[in-house]
Amino acid sequence: MKINPKINKILKSNGKLLIINTLLVAFLMGCHNNLLDTAPITSISTEAAYSTPAKILAQVNGLYGQFSSQSLYGGRHIVFNEQRGDEFSQNDGNNSTGANVWNQSITASGDFVNSVWSAAYTTINAANILIYKLSTSKVVAEDLRKNYVAEAKFLRAFSYFSLVQTYAKPFAQNSAAPALPLRLKAETSGGNNDFAFSTVAEVYAQIIKDLSEAETDLPVNYTTAVLTASRAHKATAIALKTRVYLAKADYANVIVEAAKLVPATAPYQYISGTLTHRLEANIATVFGGSYIGNEALFTIPFLNAAEAPGLQSALAANYLTPVIYLNPSAIVSDPVFASTTSSDARKGLITTNTAGQKLLKKFAKNAAPFSDYVPLIRYAEVLLNYAEAAAQNNDLTTATALLKAVRNRSDASYTFTKGIGTKEELVNTILNERRIELLGEGFRTPDLLRRVQALPSKIGNAGTAPEVLPTAGNYVWNVPSSEVAYNKLAPK
Repeated sequence: MKINPKINKILKSNGKLLIINTLLVAFLMGCHNNLLDTAPITSISTEAAYSTPAKILAQVNGLYGQFSSQSLYGGRHIVFNEQRGDEFSQNDGNNSTGANVWNQSITASGDFVNSVWSAAYTTINAANILIYKLSTSKVVAEDLRKNYVAEAKFLRAFSYFSLVQTYAKPFAQNSAAPALPLRLKAETSGGNNDFAFSTVAEVYAQIIKDLSEAETDLPVNYTTAVLTASRAHKATAIALKTRVYLAKADYANVIVEAAKLVPATAPYQYISGTLTHRLEANIATVFGGSYIGNEALFTIPFLNAAEAPGLQSALAANYLTPVIYLNPSAIVSDPVFASTTSSDARKGLITTNTAGQKLLKKFAKNAAPFSDYVPLIRYAEVLLNYAEAAAQNNDLTTATALLKAVRNRSDASYTFTKGIGTKEELVNTILNERRIELLGEGFRTPDLLRRVQALPSKIGNAGTAPEVLPTAGNYVWNVPSSEVAYNKLAPK
């Protein structure tokens, strides 16, 4: 694995931190018999790779590089979560563009099923190695050592969250079901393939544990805005906890965590020292191509075209080529987008091609090879997580106020005249607002799964996709064939 050039470039320009030696490699993952096997691609030992502050920082940056792989959050995993849902129709019938993901026919031996699993577990093992190597290290100051370990725990938690949402039954459906191998120790050689699967509940407990420990030791911010946006800090860990607790339907804890970032009354903004997180006045600012402002709690930056994911994985390439286009019967038909009288700014994130297809252009500011930054956690999501939890907890006043904050950011004159009178109505209105606000950012399938709702049928130029009921064998992806082949303890 090469060292992540994104943060390397940032650090060189900052002048306050050490320049990374880009020749150093520590995580060194291979994937022949075991997706977690590690094999060195240079002659540098792991001991040498952790022998100086600069080399340790290189490993931290390498960990972020693994997490931002185009097979994971650098592109593909987000697209898959949209293809499996119903917001998009499919133009391209080729499985290399995810047609089998869209039409729900992908199998355990599918390349994408195996690549997402591999990329996530590679990140997890890289985090495990970093945590282990720094457990007794005296090379860097104690506060910085804790900072690095906390970042590793955050990325390990985020990776496990992506896995448990993709390959395991939803928490609300069966929290006692076997989910994933919970690997928490560094693997630096072959073997150790056989690993029992932990339950859904056990995986979620580990995710929350990692995030809570990360929150304690992460800094409030970093020395530059781009570092604060692209590296985990306290608010990042808290925000992800609101998402995880929402996936568990643990609304009380969503509220506890969200209240750390969201004041009880407007204006809703989080201020800690010199850091502020809040909604941007104009959502178009967030999708300006290289956004690192106040709404960004965690972002993957692409600092130049060479760092962008391959065209097949880039979000804009999928949304604008278009491999997938907006399903005319889904959320794009909402009056926010469809009404000629709508003044909602989010209409500006939709375009129409010559075939009459509606396309999402959130990630289109930079021309091919599409190096727009990928926002993974936004303040708008935290407000909507809080709103949904408050409504479910019968605090309709707070829920309505938070809902209005998100809607009125994009349409200051809009007034909800219906859909907020009862708890059930309000929850449904908030869920609809999530579909509008977070369109194309990878939330649709996880939002359906966490509520144990069917994956709807849909039609596209590539054919039809059937409804998938929660009881169906393909409601979540099967454990990859590679894991089943080499892990004797994997469920058969």
